Amino acid sequence: MLNLSTVLDYSAKEYPEKTAIIFGEKRFSFAQLNAYCSKIANGLVQAGIQKGDKVVISCPNLPYFPMVYYAILKTGATVVPINILSKGREIAYYLEDCEAKAFFCFQGTPELPMGEEGFKGFQEVDNCQHFWLMTADPAAPSPIAGAETLSAMLAPQAAEFETVPTSPDDTAVILYTSGTTGFPKGAELSHSNMLMNAICSRDLLRLTYDDIHVISLPLFHSFGQTVQMNAGFMHGNSLVLIPKFTPEAIFSAIQNDKASVFAGVPTMYWALLNYNDTENQFDFDLISKTLRIGASGGASLPLEIIRGMEEKYDIPIMEGYGLSETCPVATFNQMHKPRKPGSIGFPIWGVEVKVFDEESKEVPVGEVGEIVIRGHNVMKGYYNKPKETEAAFKGTTWFHTGDLGRMDEDGFFYIVDRVKDMIIRGGFNIYPREIEEVLLTHPAISLAAVIGIPDDQYGEEVKAVVVLKEGQQATADEIIAWSKEQMAAYKYPRIVDIRESLPMTATGKILKKELKAEVTGKS
Repeated sequence: MLNLSTVLDYSAKEYPEKTAIIFGEKRFSFAQLNAYCSKIANGLVQAGIQKGDKVVISCPNLPYFPMVYYAILKTGATVVPINILSKGREIAYYLEDCEAKAFFCFQGTPELPMGEEGFKGFQEVDNCQHFWLMTADPAAPSPIAGAETLSAMLAPQAAEFETVPTSPDDTAVILYTSGTTGFPKGAELSHSNMLMNAICSRDLLRLTYDDIHVISLPLFHSFGQTVQMNAGFMHGNSLVLIPKFTPEAIFSAIQNDKASVFAGVPTMYWALLNYNDTENQFDFDLISKTLRIGASGGASLPLEIIRGMEEKYDIPIMEGYGLSETCPVATFNQMHKPRKPGSIGFPIWGVEVKVFDEESKEVPVGEVGEIVIRGHNVMKGYYNKPKETEAAFKGTTWFHTGDLGRMDEDGFFYIVDRVKDMIIRGGFNIYPREIEEVLLTHPAISLAAVIGIPDDQYGEEVKAVVVLKEGQQATADEIIAWSKEQMAAYKYPRIVDIRESLPMTATGKILKKELKAEVTGKS
């Protein structure tokens, strides 16, 4: 049997009394967590859920998430985590597209009424037969008429469950991509895919029995799910769950809960680096001694942020790369090898990475092309979408990522940009990330996003949208003039827009398509 839920089963047997989850003042041991999972699994079976069925979950970083996640896996069913910001119409699409039989949804808050939106989506589809509401107060009755609570489902269930055997290639998880082109697609990830990536993540981070993870990355996303939750539980680690990222929440978890491992996306590191502790809440000497390692992914981490974090907090920031379709980790800056800041490192064990041209032929060292991947981490395909799956592999065994990159003479890989983000100005290829890296060296700029906008003369023009550092001042004209001195004439931004913030996804990625939509009117 190769079932992803064994990462919890094993630790529950080996370390039953050890703390598995820290959530505010609440603590759950591995034995307690496993008992909750078993109760939910029994409830699922009683409701008719069978091996291979799809079960959707919409939940922030709360104890409910791992409880339901591993319960679904125990039954042999497939977990389908979805973005907590989804609206009813979008939820109906997910439920119908993956042919879900059941749906677990957190109640939410007045500001984010997840339960109401979830129940609305549930009522729009015929294939989904069960809806369970996870209430903010587990003992509370359902605030939504017709919606059964998880607590009511749990009440009569036994706390033991025999995990259903699954094969390595059976689908464990379906992760929906962000849908940058057309409707979101569900990447089918097998038990083998997910387990191997968790094992590799555990080894890459050199996890020890005593490590404690602070998790603010959304668990519905592959990064936090694999690199921290699955890898951490596999090694008997405790998880501090943070529903919403703030620098204060992260520093508090490190200082008070002794968290030693943090993983985040670049915008999170930016916020930590620029945090001003005006109330002197934190002992940063203690934080630097407690936090052992930081991992970064989701987007390229600017060199200025890497250097700033390592100087300020005295920890290594290990940058990696991957996608939902690769579980997610494909490359990583590995501790036993020299590190090149700005590089995404080497392929992880058992994974191959190359750089191809438009004809799927490998390009010479140093040249830019599309990053392609094959190995134990690559998805089975997009669920019920054979044409999209074929387009992703282009008739080869290589998954085509849509990311532009290069490999240097030492075998280190670098992400240059997204294929779709590349700007072509007057026939010249311009990579926004390169310009963003330069802009971040400006003394007044703390965050930057570069996009191409339509231009009658050059086809596209370079526009920079920037956020200034607290207390700093600069005008758009000053930034343009400075950029002209720093970059080749065809590259520097002719248009600069200064803002207080940039639009971001729930996972902290800058939404460039929203910035482009402001200009083009197309999303």
